Order: sequence, then structure tokens, then C-alpha cells
Amino acid sequence: MNRSLNKFTATALLISTVLSGCASQINAPEHLQSVESFVAETNIADQLKGQDEVNWWQQLQSTQLNQLVDDALANNYDLKTSQLQLKSALALLGAEEAEYFPQGGAYVNGQSTGIGDTITRQSSANLALSWQLDLFGRINALVDAADASAMSQGEQLRALQVEVVSSVVTGYISYQGNKQKLDILNQQIIALEQSIDVLEARVQEGIANELDLNRTRAQLAQQQALLPEASYAQYRDLSTLAVLTGRLTGDLNLVDEQSIFTTDFTVTLAEPNKSIALRPDISQALYNFSQASSLSVAASRALYPEVSLDAFIGVLSLGNTQLSDTEKNWQIAPQIEWSLLSYPALLAQRDSQEYLSEAAYNQYQNVVLKAVNDSELSLRLLSKSMEQKKYADRRFNFANKAFIQANSMYQEGQIPYLELLDARQDVLIAQENTVNAQIISSIAKVNAYQAFNGRWSFGLTSL
Repeated sequence: MNRSLNKFTATALLISTVLSGCASQINAPEHLQSVESFVAETNIADQLKGQDEVNWWQQLQSTQLNQLVDDALANNYDLKTSQLQLKSALALLGAEEAEYFPQGGAYVNGQSTGIGDTITRQSSANLALSWQLDLFGRINALVDAADASAMSQGEQLRALQVEVVSSVVTGYISYQGNKQKLDILNQQIIALEQSIDVLEARVQEGIANELDLNRTRAQLAQQQALLPEASYAQYRDLSTLAVLTGRLTGDLNLVDEQSIFTTDFTVTLAEPNKSIALRPDISQALYNFSQASSLSVAASRALYPEVSLDAFIGVLSLGNTQLSDTEKNWQIAPQIEWSLLSYPALLAQRDSQEYLSEAAYNQYQNVVLKAVNDSELSLRLLSKSMEQKKYADRRFNFANKAFIQANSMYQEGQIPYLELLDARQDVLIAQENTVNAQIISSIAKVNAYQAFNGRWSFGLTSL
């Protein structure tokens, strides 16, 4: 995970050089191989190499969570919208591919014309076609652009699936964590209320003083003030999960399953390099670059003549509108059209598309570098959260021991009640910090899987 800044800068220059050599000719496998080589050079996540990460959320051993993920993949409205957009892109690809073949149709015509007392009747039936010959590759370039657009939309769908699955797991962990915090808070309130009952009796008997009682009441009010926020946080998580699974909040009922925090939930990757190189945002940027490049080629080919072949065959009937007494007629008309007077406009369109192609290429390189940085940052966050959880657990352990000791000393009359109250406050804060650290640590693991999504995203069910 650790490496020097100079090494990273040198590697960043490496990928820029490698990819620049491929910019003039798009080859998706070659580009992805370049990205994977770059990632391998950075040595990111080698320490996480282990089990296959496909269906990684099943490590939490929660049937309820697994069902939520399945429901989200099947019912999420954003996913449904993206799936329809993919179908639309594939249909447009089919429309572009149809341009390879002759276009035309059948035409039947009957007409009567009157000039003075003279009436002329005529009828005809023709089969006409127009075939544009792709001698210079303009149609082929447009088909390539449509194909890249469809592939880009497919990668966008995969990226959205990654986002939906990660959000469901994050929301579920947060919900169960907030449920745990709310339970702890209610237990703390019950304990303080019991202490107040005891103190009130002691004050009346003259054993305790009003200061101890008021300090305990203040602490009770402080904990009660946290209840609305804790309840809202839990409802917010429930609402998020409801939207992700395509239902109303009131229709979603979740049971308490805080055991997910005690399961062996770790981050392991079968092939860390591919987990980054195959990320859908990288693939989508590559296909966007490919589309822009193909459109640039099409714009260049528009400078050349267009060669087409128009033809028709049919029958013509003079004197009636019922296709009787017909005569055969046909025509073949080769045609060359060259928009010489439109050259300035065509040149400007070509230059514009070339600039867009260069911009798409720069964006592609930027996405690659961001993906690598995002992956490394997720590991830094994971390491930080694990360290914080370790110290939070240690703090709670010592604070709890101190409270037990303070309670014994108070019962023996060695310390005043206010010191016991302070010890209780310390253990309550430590317990809350432990739960927060537990939640943050689990979500950091989800973020790591979300960053290294290149392999497991292909395992998701495409509906």
C-alpha cells in the first residue's frame, strides 16, 4: 500500500506514454492490457490477494441482506432505466448496420388528371431501391461509433449495478449499527432513571445530596436528547434501502441482525490488478473515446464523394388506374455526389470532431488515474478505520473496567457519587465510540470492494 510519491509520478507518466501510442487506433483489449500493466506497476492491494471477491457481501452471512441485494438488482428503477437505455442503444446500432444494405420499398400509384374536357388516367407499381456504397468507410465508421456507444451504455449499467449493491450493503450496515446505538442509548436511559429513583430516596433520607441528583438528571436529559437523532438516522437508512429496492419505506420491514458485526468480514481480492483495470468507469471512458474517434473518422470520410446506386423496376399502365394493359419499365442510375461547395463546413465539422476525440482520450486517461487513486485511497481509509476500531475497543475495555472499579469503591464509601457518575459517563462515551468505529470499519470494507469492483461486477445478474 505504501510507496513513494516519485514512484507514483513516474508510473503515471508511464501510462500516459503507453496509452498515447494507442490513441490513433482503438483496440480495447490492448488498452485494457496497458491499464492492467500500469496497475501492476503500482503494486496496489497486493497484500489483499486471497479469495475470490464475487458476491463478497455474503461474508456477512445475512439472508436478509442477500435478499435486499437481489431485490435491488431486480427492482431498482435507476437500473431499469439504464437497461432500457441500453436496449435503445442496441436498437440504434441495428439501425446503423442496416445502412450497409439497400434501402427502399414498394410503391403503387394511381392518378386521374383533368384538363378541360380531357381526363388522363395512369397507374403504376414499382419496386425502388437506393444503395449507398461505402467505398471510403463512412458508414463503417458510423457503425463503429454506434457499437461503441452501446458498449459504453452497457458499462454504465454495470457501474450503476456496482453503486446499487454497494449502497444496499452500506445502508444495511448503517441501519443495523444505528439500531445498536439506539438500543444502547435506551439501556443507558433506563440505568440513569433507576439511579435517579435511588438518589431521590437517598436525598429524602438525607444520605445523598441534591448535587448528585441534579447531575444525574442532567446526564439523563443529555441522553434523552440523543433519541430523536438516533431514531431519525435509523429511519433514514430504512428509507434509503426502500428506494434502492424500489418500494415505499413503510413496506420495508427489517429484523434486528447485529450479528453481522461479529462475522469475519474481510477484504480479499483474487486478482487485484484486474479488479482495478476492469472497472466499468475505465471501460466506459474507453468506449466513449472509441465512439469519438469513430465519429472523427466518419467526419473525415464525409470529405470524399458519395457513390450510390438507385434503381427501380415496375409496371406502368396508361389510360386506366387499375393496372391493366401494363408495360414493364425499369431504371438503373449510378450516382456520384461530391459536396465540393460544402467543403469549408465539412472541414470545420471534421476539426470539431477531432478535438472531441482528443478530449475523450484525455478524459479516458484521467479516469484511469482517478481509478487508481480511488482504489489506493479506499485502502488508506480501510487501514485508518481498522486502527481506530482497535483503539476504540481498547478505550471501551479500560473505561468499563474503571466503571466497575468506581462502582465497587462507591459501594464501599471510598469515593463520592459524582466520581461514579463521571466513570459512568466515560464508559457511555467509550461504548458509543466503539459502535461508531465498528460501523465505520465495516463501511470502509464496503468502500474497498466498491473501488476494486472490476471483477465482482461481472458476477452481478444482468436483467
